Amino acid sequence: MPFRKPKAREPMSETELLDYAAAALGRRMRTVAELKKLMKARVEDSAEGEAKIGRVIARLEEMRYLSDPRFAADFTRLRQENQAFGKRRIANDLRQKGIASPLIEQTLTAAFEDVKELDLAREHLRKKRIAAPTNEKESARIVRRLAAAGFSTGTIFAALKELKASDDVLAEVESLDEME
Repeated sequence: MPFRKPKAREPMSETELLDYAAAALGRRMRTVAELKKLMKARVEDSAEGEAKIGRVIARLEEMRYLSDPRFAADFTRLRQENQAFGKRRIANDLRQKGIASPLIEQTLTAAFEDVKELDLAREHLRKKRIAAPTNEKESARIVRRLAAAGFSTGTIFAALKELKASDDVLAEVESLDEME
């Protein structure tokens, strides 16, 4: 049974587009880039469609429904508090959401001003219920988990040292730190 082609939608008017965008923001936080991508499918593929999107974005920013700096700060705080992620992971996630690099740098500097990365790594390990490693395989698993969570190799080394990982694993992590 062949699939049907989706019905072609009528392009939305500016008012309908504003309502659509406000509803999308009501469901969850979004960046300007994410919202533009959503709205692009709802307007005609022309300069007029781009102009509509621009006017709707400007109106949403004027009404304070949309703000990339506020999104970046809230997103960073939530990722830091709820998942105990490190700077690198949060920066990558913000980049994927379409936040500009200078804003990412500014947000992370402010968010991690009073936070010790080692404390965050400890919290991450606690939340994930990761116990002290008993062999090199488990130590390597912890290294991968902490690296994926966005922690620097120096922090990973310190966390493994606290967990009393084997000297072989600590030497390997230390050599990775020297390569950075």
